[in-house]
Amino acid sequence: MYILVIEDNPDLVANLYDYLEPRGYTLDAAYEARSGLQFASEKSFDAIVLDLTLPGLDGIELCRQLRDAGSHTPVLMLTARDTLDAKLEGFAAGADDYLVKPFALQELDVRLRALIRRARCDHESEKLQVGDLVFDPETLSVQRAGKTITLPPIPLKILALLIRQSPRVVPKRELERRIWGNERPDSDSLRTHLHVLRSAIDKPFDTHLLRTVHGMGYQLAAPDEVQG
Repeated sequence: MYILVIEDNPDLVANLYDYLEPRGYTLDAAYEARSGLQFASEKSFDAIVLDLTLPGLDGIELCRQLRDAGSHTPVLMLTARDTLDAKLEGFAAGADDYLVKPFALQELDVRLRALIRRARCDHESEKLQVGDLVFDPETLSVQRAGKTITLPPIPLKILALLIRQSPRVVPKRELERRIWGNERPDSDSLRTHLHVLRSAIDKPFDTHLLRTVHGMGYQLAAPDEVQG
């Protein structure tokens, strides 16, 4: 589970790292709103933990900008404001949940897992398609041009990540982090699994969908979605 924490209190951020990472989370942290917006636009997160009081731009406006930009990433707001009006303002801005400071880290963990589980169920209700390649998140089945393709677990996970981000170029480090978390593999592991994926979904077909964008990352896209 990949989480973005936007919080200006470094002690709280450190506590979140210490508590959540041993429980299977991978965290990125931004200490002010502008860098938080940049993180959220450049990477794909399972959830965002957002402080309401931030320097420069508060969490309410940041959340509005995320939603206006089309982000559907679940947002859990953290704040010392415990009035009903404050909570309603947060939900109206697009927050999915609200946790009042001080809070128990165990409760934060439970709420994050519930948000992520609900979001995944919503996403998995529809099949995903790039060109003539179709992935069903519910059954984990893969077809191209009507032909069923069988993939090992890691290439299948890579496909699921890339097809959800299509046509975005996903950086190598992001792929590794989403698949292996903090236990990074050796340098050739990702390349090997991508070769297996490419051999299965591209090699037997005239049109190739999986691209290596040198110096940037990997992209799954139909030819008309590839720029340049």
